[in-house]
Amino acid sequence: MKWMKQHQNDIFLILIPLLLAGCLWGYLQLTRSRGGSVAVTVDGEEIARFPLDSDRVWVWEGGNTLVIEHGTARVTEASCPDGICVRHAPIRYAGESIICLPHRLEITVVGGETSQIDAVAGGAG
Repeated sequence: MKWMKQHQNDIFLILIPLLLAGCLWGYLQLTRSRGGSVAVTVDGEEIARFPLDSDRVWVWEGGNTLVIEHGTARVTEASCPDGICVRHAPIRYAGESIICLPHRLEITVVGGETSQIDAVAGGAG
């Protein structure tokens, strides 16, 4: 009991940020929206756009492969030396991206269902 009284502030200092982080994580999970399509850009220029609701395989330069299936997009093969884009988890929600720096390639989920929250209100600036 004495230990608890001595460390009461420490416990609050740890629990309150954890509780706030959990609430923020839950809020973000509940308000994210499914994407409608995948935009593929190279050097900032969009070269292709595919809907997420139809399965397809797209191969671009050097045998690099983008697979869209079951409403997700993922890179299955890439000729880059590090292969980070291949190990990336499949993307499906608006705003998620797979980026391959050696190829200057960005695959981003865009559009789709609208979120429960359409805008963030901010102060006049």
